[in-house]
Amino acid sequence: MSKVVLTQVADGVRTIALNRPEILNAMNGELVVALGDAFAEANADPGTRAVVFCGHGRAFCAGADLRERGEAISPDTAQRNAESIQRVTREMVFGDKVIVGAIHGWAVGGGFEWAIGCDLPLWGAGARAFFPEVEWGLFVTGGATAILPAIVGPVKAKEMMLLGGKYTAQELLALGVAWRVVADDALLNEAHAVAAQIAALPERSVRAMKSVLNKSTYADVETALELETQAAAAGSADPETQARVRNFKT
Repeated sequence: MSKVVLTQVADGVRTIALNRPEILNAMNGELVVALGDAFAEANADPGTRAVVFCGHGRAFCAGADLRERGEAISPDTAQRNAESIQRVTREMVFGDKVIVGAIHGWAVGGGFEWAIGCDLPLWGAGARAFFPEVEWGLFVTGGATAILPAIVGPVKAKEMMLLGGKYTAQELLALGVAWRVVADDALLNEAHAVAAQIAALPERSVRAMKSVLNKSTYADVETALELETQAAAAGSADPETQARVRNFKT
């Protein structure tokens, strides 16, 4: 059992927690694979009626752990890395279980993508988020190129992804990215209360409602995932990107 993603089930609510707190739950290969496994297990478990998705420590997820990237990434490796990330999104968006997000601290890059993939994203009042990918020569994943425009509109999505501005929880609430903003010290309790409310509803109706809403609202997610994978793989293997990552690590 992986220690970088922790799960616990009680009264029909499964908590899935990112657990690399010493580096703000930054994403590496092990964490991404473990998270995909955790959501797959949740979706297959009849005893799980709702999911709370959170991060341990001072942040939800600080994005890619650039320190762990190799000096050179082959196109094949970059492709596999992108596909592993996209698997998480498929489990989150197309899986049966409603996901209540509990986002605190920083949600950066892939962490921001996971936040917008939640069905009911609660944000702590002190949370912040941004997309740094373009600055690094990388590309967003997680179906964000379909999900974010559906939430905020295509022009605002371009601003957020191209310019990499940092957004507060209140700004994200105004944009519709956050469902609700609550005090940081009440975030997890509130997320579990909402998940318990979902868990008490008829399972078939909940499953059908999520499926139909996501498939109709995010009709282009599957196409976006395929195109993002190609773009992310090409970006990761690009020499200019690798030079930017080396400069970051030094």
